[in-house]
Amino acid sequence: MIEKILIANRGEIALRIIRACKELGIPTVAVYSTADSLSLHVRFADEAVCIGPANSQSSYLKQSQIISAAEVTNADAIHPGYGFLAENPDFAQMCLDNEIVFIGPSASVIKRMGDKAEARATMKKAGVPVIPGSEDVIVDVKTARKAASDIGYPVILKAVAGGGGRGMRIVREDSQLEEAFSTAREEARTAFGNPAMYMEKLIEKARHIEVQIMGDNFGNIAFLGERECSIQRRHQKLIEESPSPAVTEDLREKFGKIAVRAAKAVNYSSAGTVEFLMDKHRNIYFMEMNTRIQVEHPVTEMVTGFDLLKEQINIANGLKLPRWLRKFRLRGHSIECRINAEDPHKNFRPSPGKITAFHAPGGPGTRMDTHVYAGYEIPSNYDSLLGKLITHGNDREEAIARMERALDETIIEGVSTSIPFHQAIIKDPAFRAGDFHIDFLKDFKF
Repeated sequence: MIEKILIANRGEIALRIIRACKELGIPTVAVYSTADSLSLHVRFADEAVCIGPANSQSSYLKQSQIISAAEVTNADAIHPGYGFLAENPDFAQMCLDNEIVFIGPSASVIKRMGDKAEARATMKKAGVPVIPGSEDVIVDVKTARKAASDIGYPVILKAVAGGGGRGMRIVREDSQLEEAFSTAREEARTAFGNPAMYMEKLIEKARHIEVQIMGDNFGNIAFLGERECSIQRRHQKLIEESPSPAVTEDLREKFGKIAVRAAKAVNYSSAGTVEFLMDKHRNIYFMEMNTRIQVEHPVTEMVTGFDLLKEQINIANGLKLPRWLRKFRLRGHSIECRINAEDPHKNFRPSPGKITAFHAPGGPGTRMDTHVYAGYEIPSNYDSLLGKLITHGNDREEAIARMERALDETIIEGVSTSIPFHQAIIKDPAFRAGDFHIDFLKDFKF
């Protein structure tokens, strides 16, 4: 059994993992950079180890430093959270080589699903519907032009090792292809160290639907409902909810069966998501599998009453999934707003600095996952996420009303935040009617 967990992350997700560990009675070790010495995850962990300077390449991404921190504190397991090393197969293997439990799927599964071209081929072989696209990696403009001709414009170029919208370009006609390929390839090389590209048909005005799955080490896979993730800006999610207002009970069952088939095709264990696009005709297409806990996992927890982080740890401890998961039903509706230190009035320019006043909202069906407090200095070295505001109601209307109220109650002073933008979206008639898609914010007037 796991006796001590090192958390190879920072911010709100590190604090979230600490809370799960405390409820399970497992001691924790926080790692932190010099920029995070006053962060709450450092304060609330049982032990803390500084692993380097503010630059993430020299701290949170420094695999040897993290393994060393685990060894000197006698931590026998590492939880990677999301981002940083969470989907790095080399790090998962390094943990295994050093007899440290990696709380996540195996290195081979992470590698297989992290290569988008291989993931697509694997899913296609398993009978999971995939977006029409290139069968092989695209190595040059000539290959890209041939693939685009076969698929038909518009198309989207994607980095094989991509994520978070980086290394992606939409191409609507042949004259745009050469420049788009060159810039996407270079962006992929810089972001991921891998310039390889592939191409898919662009499914316009689609819904981004992701399915939460959980697998144990005994071949059991549970489907925990879907999340609607179509409110995005530059491929970055801003608002998520569960269930999706566009998914019926019959369609939910279909999503679940496909997601479970996808997970079983790679013998998946731990928490993960299978991500899909759904077009206006309700055709479903596999996009990718995320082999980690998601930023937006709280909305699933709110509608299932199931602690995904604790279950991840239980699975790593060799326990089976609880039997009741096979018969669970979604309870009500939940919405999450990602609150970032950005100024929506100035093209979402990052807004690092000191938080001079902070008040988290409360009341029925309200939860806020955050690592910030009054006096906290937001580092400029990492992403701008300050926290996640989540509400739950008996139905979507009540969840929206509670979110509107909770956003009004939230006080974050000293820096600009995305809250005014969230408030505008929540009040929008089309959003309230559930009538939106992944391009919704392109025409949104703020």
